[in-house]
Amino acid sequence: MVSGSDMYRQQILDHYKNPRNYGELDDATFEHVGENPMCGDTIKLFVKLEDDDDTVEYVSFIGDGCAISQASASLLSEELQGKSLDEIRGMDRDDITEMLGVDISPMRVKCAVLAEKVAQDGAAIYVGDKQLEETTTEE
Repeated sequence: MVSGSDMYRQQILDHYKNPRNYGELDDATFEHVGENPMCGDTIKLFVKLEDDDDTVEYVSFIGDGCAISQASASLLSEELQGKSLDEIRGMDRDDITEMLGVDISPMRVKCAVLAEKVAQDGAAIYVGDKQLEETTTEE
């Protein structure tokens, strides 16, 4: 029998080894990149919005890094579809740790939230609320 935390660990490994929505998106409405210098993680997120210019139709990503950062990006690419830009911008660390389903050590939180921060900054840049070349978890 598999315990709950083991099941989530298996989910993280599966998303790391078989990432969902991995690859560049040629017709993205916007894209944004970020890094976690402490761990060497990088994520570039591609977001295509529906015709209402607010609802996420599709998300893809490319990147490199540890299992947690890449699994988080994979899970987030599925989770964001159908969400509004405001919903993305309103997400927090708890949303990511809940999605991952395991307790994240303080040293790994920056790995886990990188994709979320890239999505949030990308949305803020797109609507004109922020100017930023690259997101970093070093803040």
